[in-house]
Amino acid sequence: MSSADQVTELLLAWGNGDRVIEERLFDAVYKELHRLARRYMLRERTGHSLQATALVHEVYLRLIDQTRVNWENRSHFFAIAARLMRRILVDHARAKKAGKRPQADRQISLTDLPLGVEVQTVELLALDEALEQLETIDSRQARIVEMRFIAGLSEEEIACALGINVRTVKREWRIARAWLYGRLRKESHGIGAVGAS
Repeated sequence: MSSADQVTELLLAWGNGDRVIEERLFDAVYKELHRLARRYMLRERTGHSLQATALVHEVYLRLIDQTRVNWENRSHFFAIAARLMRRILVDHARAKKAGKRPQADRQISLTDLPLGVEVQTVELLALDEALEQLETIDSRQARIVEMRFIAGLSEEEIACALGINVRTVKREWRIARAWLYGRLRKESHGIGAVGAS
């Protein structure tokens, strides 16, 4: 049995009320959650007060507290984990912003959205606002961005998690990246607010 199948099996058993397997589930997903957290933290400013391990533990505690989620498979689990990591880091950035100048905000590179263009930076909060706006326009594209850009899932895993074909994922990913790039570029050049149309 592959590790993806093992995680799916553990999630399904856990979702059906088998709390005994919680430790096995944690062992099965910990390395991948930590890899995901490290990816996030590489984009953070140096000296960030939140460490990857603490982020993993916070996310895991929130994930195991989910009683309304019917876990479908490994991809579904990591898509939700990515969303939680984003929320935790955005909340952390907002709390920091409340007590510091805007220049101290986390910066990320637009090349993190692999568009093959010059390096530019935007604030985490601007990215979050852009993703929230994209969700109101096309929630599936927003989920694809989270799963691909944030969780690092493959196009095949995203297709499986969303119940769509890989060609659709590729097309929606390309459209969503271009839309986000345009929004974030406007924001970084002061051409208009991310929320502007």
